[in-house]
Amino acid sequence: MNLEQLRSFVEVARLGHFTRASESLHLAQPSLSRQISTLERELGAELFHRARGNISLTAAGETLLPRAQRMLAEADSIREEMGELAGLRRGRVRLGAPPTLIGLVAEAVSSFHAAHPGVELHLTESGSRLLVEQLAVGAVDIALITESASQPVPGVSLTRTSLLAEELVVVSSSAKPPVTEDAVIDLEQLAALPLIALDHSYSLRATADAAFRAADLEPTVVLEGAEMDAVLRFAERGLGVAVVPAMVLLDRPELRAVRLAHPSMARTISLAHRSDVNPALAVAAMRRAIISTAAEVARRDPAITSLL
Repeated sequence: MNLEQLRSFVEVARLGHFTRASESLHLAQPSLSRQISTLERELGAELFHRARGNISLTAAGETLLPRAQRMLAEADSIREEMGELAGLRRGRVRLGAPPTLIGLVAEAVSSFHAAHPGVELHLTESGSRLLVEQLAVGAVDIALITESASQPVPGVSLTRTSLLAEELVVVSSSAKPPVTEDAVIDLEQLAALPLIALDHSYSLRATADAAFRAADLEPTVVLEGAEMDAVLRFAERGLGVAVVPAMVLLDRPELRAVRLAHPSMARTISLAHRSDVNPALAVAAMRRAIISTAAEVARRDPAITSLL
């Protein structure tokens, strides 16, 4: 068994097609087929069900896939760290973050790139649950996650550093009069306002709905948005107010925010990586940049509290 065989296996499993996998790997299809056949002989098990126009994993293939992904990720990490130790000014960081934290990521990446211009950066935008799964299989090196949404993965231990406690705030168009003259707004006042709500698939929507139910209130939902950006744009146009994380207001001058009165709604933002994989030097440097940026953001916004 070698890494090239594992890489070929993972790519065929990902694409479900030998021809497309050979094109992706820039490898002749006969060579790819030989690698898979050799791997199957060495393991003593078929890895794919082969039917005309349909390639699927066998039970053995499903067992091998997450292990192969982890082995390839560890091999890449070793290769990068050895290159750095040899004095090469290069590396790679695969960072994951939910779309609601892209403002924080943009600031951190900007400062990181200025200090380490030779490091290759890859950003994956996804929900926290999926990011935890991608950390588990080595698809990303480090990820920002919201603790309210993340779930443990059996057999995988993550090191999590709590960075920020972020309140959910009520946002409205800065071109319209403020929704209240007070410094905060309570749930009863909020329930009477036209509300632009996130889709029910968002954990943030579940948090807001639970708060209304606990207060025996029914919000006045006038519009639902499938994506955060759509909800913010509707609020900017003055169609209503929205309950969103304070962080999304970074670089959004068209919106104003008011904090919710107690009991406030909040979420914890953490930085996570696999406990059993030592972060490469470039990943460790990115981690420091994110921690520094998070502390700076907390100093600027009273609705965001540093946990470090």
